Amino acid sequence: MADKFDVIVIGAGPGGYVAAIRAAQLGLKTACVEKWQDKQGKVAHGGTCLNVGCIPSKALLETTHKFVEARDDFDELGIVGGDVSMDVKKMMARKDKIVKNLTGGISGLFKANGVTAIDGTGQVTGNKQVEVTDFDGKKTTYEADSIVVAAGSVPVEIPPTPMTEDLIVDSTGALEFQETPERLGVIGAGVIGLELGSVWNRLGSEVTVLEAMDTFLPMVDGTIAKETLKLLKKQGMDIRLGAKVSGSEVKDKEVVVKYEDADGEQEQTFDKLIVCVGRKPYTEGVIAEGVEVELDERGFVTVDDQCRTSVPGVYAIGDCVRGPMLAHKASDEGIMVADIIAGQKAEMNYDAIPSVIYIAPELAWVGITEQEAKDQGFEVKTGTFPFAASGRAMANNATEGSAKVIADADTDRVLGVHIVGQHAGEMIAQGVIAMEFGSSAEDLALTCYAHPTMSEAVHEAALAVDGHAIHMANRKKRK
Repeated sequence: MADKFDVIVIGAGPGGYVAAIRAAQLGLKTACVEKWQDKQGKVAHGGTCLNVGCIPSKALLETTHKFVEARDDFDELGIVGGDVSMDVKKMMARKDKIVKNLTGGISGLFKANGVTAIDGTGQVTGNKQVEVTDFDGKKTTYEADSIVVAAGSVPVEIPPTPMTEDLIVDSTGALEFQETPERLGVIGAGVIGLELGSVWNRLGSEVTVLEAMDTFLPMVDGTIAKETLKLLKKQGMDIRLGAKVSGSEVKDKEVVVKYEDADGEQEQTFDKLIVCVGRKPYTEGVIAEGVEVELDERGFVTVDDQCRTSVPGVYAIGDCVRGPMLAHKASDEGIMVADIIAGQKAEMNYDAIPSVIYIAPELAWVGITEQEAKDQGFEVKTGTFPFAASGRAMANNATEGSAKVIADADTDRVLGVHIVGQHAGEMIAQGVIAMEFGSSAEDLALTCYAHPTMSEAVHEAALAVDGHAIHMANRKKRK
């Protein structure tokens, strides 16, 4: 029997590594098990988010957005330059450097906080035991008073489009292209599909997005989603809703995709195809047979509101449990669980978790949509403000999009905030804080916002809830 710990965390992604650091900060003897290896065969902490998800995709999105600004917008701003071109290989090398710096940074944080890093594949073999298999196949069993499963998720594969070399790829493969494909197909108009499609659309790919659902981004407020769809199409992305993929075939280093839409059977040829139809929990093999940790029919670990499993002392967090598959949700769950293990009182507000799609302009939201509010029995009132009426947006050459505040007509409590616009991912924190503290729309309206800022759009939207917006014509009767 190897060392005994107070806490062992399986997985060093944004849920696992945060849980491990928090537990160690609270005085608990903590270990974190990770099996992810980089291209050099060295263990890399950070999980999907840092290695092949949030961070590398944002590096590519920011770079390509700056490229488009320089190419298309600088002249309007009075900036005179020569022809602008993109070195894709250099862009990819920068992305890899950022990933390496951040994953190495987590290793440094482990050392600074006294977390023991264990390399290998972890498996819960008992309510107080974790077996780790290293890369040579050697198995070691560790004991722990508490175990946190933070195994994450993996991309979903679908039978019609099996992965094929570098032609049909998942989101990981799409982050490794070394040149811009002329014709790019993307299956799935969700967060990942829209972000990766945007990257290569900006670099000149002819991008076609095939989405099986008839509704575009149903989790986003309808008016904001409709506006976002219009903006993406204006940028050149061909987004086809109600397009159900039925098959694919590789011919002469091209991918022929068959799908069915309202007009019947269709066929289209691409140079590359990215499959982004969602992610599934990575729980297979993480729980040994005989350990009574319950999994649901989709493979998610069953937990309560505080991430306790059916086995005392065993917790699960992040993508392998219910709720949105978001890095910040996983991190907050990790902190909550570490606090609980240490004997503190802790909980999470799952109604105030923000989501962001890092297209340009950015799309961000928190809470429920207007339609969801009505379906839940609320009488709602809403306020919307366009960035076209914002002085800072005009100065920034970023007048596309709008902000919307949804409130309960009876109590004025904020139920949701949805924004499409420059820096929406930063501005949404205002909505999160408002909802976390149970704020009313009037609370936002009475808050003094700095001028000129993009955030003033949220202020004006809150004012507009009761027809009091200053910088746009009000349709509602003032009170």
